[in-house]
Amino acid sequence: MIEPRNRVVQLRRYGGPEELEVVDARLPAAGPGEVRVRVLASGLEYTDTLIRRHLYPQTASRRPPLVMGYDVIGEVDQLGNGVSGFQLGDRVADMTVLGSNAAYRTLQASYLTPVPASVDAAEAATLVLSWMTAYQLLHRAAQVQRAQRVLVHGAAGAVGQALLVLGSMAGLELWGGAHGRHATLIRELGATPIDYQGEDFARVLPGGFDVVFDGIGEDGYRRSFAALKPGGLLCAYGYSAGVQGQRRMLTMLMWIARLYLWRCLPGGRRAFFYSINAMRLQHPAWFIEDLKRLFALLASGAIQPRVAERIALDEVAEAHRRLEAGGLEGKLVLCPDLPSRRNQRAA
Repeated sequence: MIEPRNRVVQLRRYGGPEELEVVDARLPAAGPGEVRVRVLASGLEYTDTLIRRHLYPQTASRRPPLVMGYDVIGEVDQLGNGVSGFQLGDRVADMTVLGSNAAYRTLQASYLTPVPASVDAAEAATLVLSWMTAYQLLHRAAQVQRAQRVLVHGAAGAVGQALLVLGSMAGLELWGGAHGRHATLIRELGATPIDYQGEDFARVLPGGFDVVFDGIGEDGYRRSFAALKPGGLLCAYGYSAGVQGQRRMLTMLMWIARLYLWRCLPGGRRAFFYSINAMRLQHPAWFIEDLKRLFALLASGAIQPRVAERIALDEVAEAHRRLEAGGLEGKLVLCPDLPSRRNQRAA
């Protein structure tokens, strides 16, 4: 029997997309309590570009070479000793932060969420980070209530779209901030569009918003905080403005630290910085519970995440360039079994 070939997307050193390379790697073996999976799909995240540029706090202490890959949908092809509840051929999901842009990898069985066999693997991959972030922002962090007025920054992005869809399902009144070219998409997703270039979102709603979700951090979140009504809540979950502005990690961490000081400001306004990894560490059962709920919504057709394109292993560097350029209205998903366009052209 021919042993399967393992190929991985490796980061040689911190820097630009040119530091990514696809290399042959040892085929891992499942240890005690582990399963090995054949990777079916792995989401390509904006967060991956932060990791690559050494701007992501959770991986800041790691040293390249590193295998990229924040999340994974895989098919179990080997069981380690002591594993129960899974069988060969089962589809499973996990959030790994690193290591999943690969043909094969091992996973801790206790962390896995079953994936319905009926769902598309690439669509399922969009849920693990982006839709999970949106779901937990709404229902774990903000604990939103029907009819609340909510502003979503970056509404055309992966998390932003998920916030609008899931927010509409929760009965919220939604506004979505994005570039004017995305106005039609924002309306289709059930929100009132706000053009960043032509409108001041802090003045759109007299009296202010009940909740603002901000993954951008423009002006260190100050304007988002100003857009809240008395008693309102700012849920911050990213700092892409700082990344695009080439600010240092220390500056962006200071922005986050400031949010904690804003918890007791006049008017009862509050701030909360959401980290999917911190919440999973504190409440591991929530992660599996919430992801199962999202997979059920996907299987029923209640949600339809947008996959902008399925990417082959050899195309990951270009995918990183597209992520940094912005403007995508869906998710890029790595599918290791997909032949590269380069090979197709050669054929």
